[in-house]
Amino acid sequence: MKFSTDGVVARNRKAAHDFDLGESWEAGIVLQGSEVKALRQGRASLSGGFVDVEGHEVWLHNVHIPQYAQAHWVEAGSRRRRKLLLHRAEIDKIERKVNESGLTVVPVALYFKDGRAKVEIALARGKKTWDKRQALAKREAARETERAVSRRMKGRKD
Repeated sequence: MKFSTDGVVARNRKAAHDFDLGESWEAGIVLQGSEVKALRQGRASLSGGFVDVEGHEVWLHNVHIPQYAQAHWVEAGSRRRRKLLLHRAEIDKIERKVNESGLTVVPVALYFKDGRAKVEIALARGKKTWDKRQALAKREAARETERAVSRRMKGRKD
């Protein structure tokens, strides 16, 4: 992740498994007060979330931020769409890449930076099943290599 993360609330680990992640951006997110309090408690889920560009505005869909327990009078949907705050040039670039290349945009991380809720979004291309298996095999081979080097450094000949 290229942005500093003071307080990471949620990561979308499944996105790295299901997609080849490309260029990423940090976006502000428009929230209600009770949603901010729920995030400060560390309660959120990015799995299944996606980003859509509609009318030169960027929207975050299907991200679960549960109801804050003490805010019983506020009835906001936990999976409602939320507006993302980006510069016009960034929005245009995202829109162009999504329309031209057939890419999608997914949320990667949700965190607080300087007291403000931020979401990292990234361009993503879906992986095929064999890509996922190949990535798992590479990761496992790297782990085995690391273990073997560690054993040799400790003087074992396993």
